Amino acid sequence: MFNCQTTTHLINDLVKQKNITVNKMLTDCQLNKDTMRHIKNGKIPSADRILIIADYLDCSIDYLLGRTDNPNVNR
Repeated sequence: MFNCQTTTHLINDLVKQKNITVNKMLTDCQLNKDTMRHIKNGKIPSADRILIIADYLDCSIDYLLGRTDNPNVNR
């Protein structure tokens, strides 16, 4: 089940590890600036959006959704 807090936390951790901002990630991914706000507020992102973010952050979708602790599982 989708947990918006987990996904938001993981994305924030990964952008910090990459020494970038969430806004830079969203710009580079050509995603709307409101994307993270929507996720944080519980709106489930489209598969396309979560795939773009996972590819950009070099992790699996399962990791971003909190289904695994290993960012490389199911890549």
